[in-house]
Amino acid sequence: MRRTAGLLALAAVPTAVLAVFFLLPVWGMVERGLWPDGSFDPGAMVEVIGRERTLRVVWFTLWTSTVSTVVAVVLGLPAAYVLHRLDLPLRSAVRAALLVPFVLPTVVVGIAIRELVAESGPLGFLGIDGSPVAILVGLVFFNVAVVIRTVGTAWESLDRRPAEAAAGLGASPFHVLRTVTFPALRPAIVSAAAVVFLFCATGFGVVLLLGGTRYSSVETEIYLLTTGAITGTVEYQAAAALSLVQLAAVVALLAVAARLRAVPDPTVRRARSAPARPRRQDVPALVATGLVLLAVAAPVVTLVVGSLRQDGAWTLAHYRALQGSGEDAGASGMDGGLLRVSVAEALTNSLRIAVDATWMALLLGLLVAVVVTRRTRGRTEARVRSAFDGLFMLPLGVSAVTLGFGFLITLDDPPLDLRSSPVLVPVAQALVALPLVVRVLVPVLQGIDDRQRQAAASLGAGPLRAALTVDVPVLWRPLLAAAGFAFAVSLGEFGATSFIVRAQVPTLPVVIYRLIGSPGALNYGTAMAASVVLAAATALVILVVERLRVPGVGVF
Repeated sequence: MRRTAGLLALAAVPTAVLAVFFLLPVWGMVERGLWPDGSFDPGAMVEVIGRERTLRVVWFTLWTSTVSTVVAVVLGLPAAYVLHRLDLPLRSAVRAALLVPFVLPTVVVGIAIRELVAESGPLGFLGIDGSPVAILVGLVFFNVAVVIRTVGTAWESLDRRPAEAAAGLGASPFHVLRTVTFPALRPAIVSAAAVVFLFCATGFGVVLLLGGTRYSSVETEIYLLTTGAITGTVEYQAAAALSLVQLAAVVALLAVAARLRAVPDPTVRRARSAPARPRRQDVPALVATGLVLLAVAAPVVTLVVGSLRQDGAWTLAHYRALQGSGEDAGASGMDGGLLRVSVAEALTNSLRIAVDATWMALLLGLLVAVVVTRRTRGRTEARVRSAFDGLFMLPLGVSAVTLGFGFLITLDDPPLDLRSSPVLVPVAQALVALPLVVRVLVPVLQGIDDRQRQAAASLGAGPLRAALTVDVPVLWRPLLAAAGFAFAVSLGEFGATSFIVRAQVPTLPVVIYRLIGSPGALNYGTAMAASVVLAAATALVILVVERLRVPGVGVF
């Protein structure tokens, strides 16, 4: 009973936060969709789903997410092998560079891909600007790192001896790959594919910037309906109906992926083999990895070059303009003031909010990780822990846009009138980063032998002293890495923030999107310069995180 009470005490804070800032907004969204006028009316939701545009949006989301997932897996598998299985110079730096797109703000990814495929860009001759192909390129660019890191971490944890034994019995390299390696990697591949499909289906900024209102996913359609960008009127009920459809589809996807992963995940193994030197048969994989690195670098380089060019000449004017507040459509200079604050001040806001979101995500994530990894003793404790585990993973099934929309319609009445509160944006960003923090910390805590804690307790150490002696020395590096990821994700979060950010305290991604959508070459150039600054800050954080990563433990 005392252990169960302690478990409930540890889970009290994250449960309360989840109830107020997650379950309540999601329920408000459900209520708005099924009880639009105070009475149960599922027919209204059916009417919204049956619209021609809604069906077109759902179909566009499905096929683009499927194609992007397949391409990302095909491109990511060779790179996962090369960067996690072979001994190469600068391997860690290349891994960090390929991970940067995943944590880049989606608005930065969108503007980088747009600059790459625009008529004046390096790939302008392909004529794909404004087409679904550009959206596919953006989605693959954003998500290929998930495959590389998820499958790569599993690959570096595999024991080489089964494959070597099969080769010693005369099996060809392809036969070894098909019969030994791939079956062992199946859980990681399925997990990576499911996560990539989820991120593609909820890829907000990329689709919004590259598709506009012509090519819209379910995620962007929710945003467009709440802003009145489609019909000129706000349609909360239609947005709520689409949010429910998206929520049901994501939960079903996670359930299917969990059943397909019905074999032990190799990422939890601790016996690791040292990286091998490249052989002749690894040349195709090396070439494929080089092409992936080139494809990832091209949009970023194009974005940097574009931020330094104006009227065909090199200039720093766009970076100097970061001190201004944008150029009005009808103004000839910076005096018009498109924004309420300068772009530099928006960056300061983003940094401050990201710091707050990071410590919130770390506090919640650490409590969640401790709760779900402690060894259970008795059926009651096991059931309580299992219930909390499922509760804390719920944010994985709800997109940032749906979360922001839930905040918009539920947290504006007493006693929870938080729409004008400065704490709302960091809380939203912390919830977005929370699953990633938990994903980093849980495998590390699971790897600590509970007998060490028991030995410390038998020598007279209390729970706190045992944790400081046993857990902290193992946990401090992954904790710093989780902080880095949470900071990077929060710095570039756009989906939920776009709904709830206050006009006088905008974040940099919101400012970038507003500058892109405003006429004027200076506004667009300033948006590119701001995107470069945001990308550089993110890349720096990821390089530090890569130095702190524990090989063979967890995904990130």
